[in-house]
Amino acid sequence: MSGRGDSEISETGEDQARTPDDERALTDPEDVEDPAQEARRARWTAAATGALLALAGLAASTLRAATGSAPVLVPAAYAFGAAVCGLAAFLGSRGRTRRALWLLIAGVMVMALGDQFD
Repeated sequence: MSGRGDSEISETGEDQARTPDDERALTDPEDVEDPAQEARRARWTAAATGALLALAGLAASTLRAATGSAPVLVPAAYAFGAAVCGLAAFLGSRGRTRRALWLLIAGVMVMALGDQFD
């Protein structure tokens, strides 16, 4: 025996090979997601994440600028990172989800780098 149970003959003598009907039953149309639905979900996720990070960056920039204890570079870094995340939200809503992902990463990195100067 080769170890493949689907191509061998069982002990009862029945052939265990799959038929085309069995293959159709395995790929139920309800289980397969629509590529347009996946793209729509990716656009919404990129846009929502970008908007959320942009708002968080603007809030942090405003708080840091209002307290005045941090160097000017810190609120500027938060504001610039928020602008990059806002651009990512815009690109994500237009379907450029890969570019949006990289811009989100860059924006958060800029905000984190600016926080190191505090």
